[in-house]
Amino acid sequence: QVPLVESGGGLVQAGGSLRLSCAASQRTFSGYVMGWFRQAPGKEREFVASVAWSGGATNYADSVKGRFIISRDNAKSTLYLQMNSLKPEDTAVYYCAGGSAVLATWSTSYRYWGQGTQVTVSS
Repeated sequence: QVPLVESGGGLVQAGGSLRLSCAASQRTFSGYVMGWFRQAPGKEREFVASVAWSGGATNYADSVKGRFIISRDNAKSTLYLQMNSLKPEDTAVYYCAGGSAVLATWSTSYRYWGQGTQVTVSS
């Protein structure tokens, strides 16, 4: 299996923006729902956003709705997460997930996972 590879994490002040990318192989990307999850120290992994193959259907956690935008470039087999108006509570390791058949909010629906990228938002 070819792993997913996240990039774009870093340190940003509250109110700032970051864009995360997830590079995948065509085999693990084509035809599947892709998503983003995050996990902060001492907390369970939580759903952030997901997007269907066509890009026309998306799902967002209430905590990020209106601030984050998920998108995908199928020609490049790349998933993106544009994060705006960042808050300290957004601090977490962000994971790319792939291989779901539905716009799922539960992690067990996804077959493939990246190694994670750290996002830290300072006050």
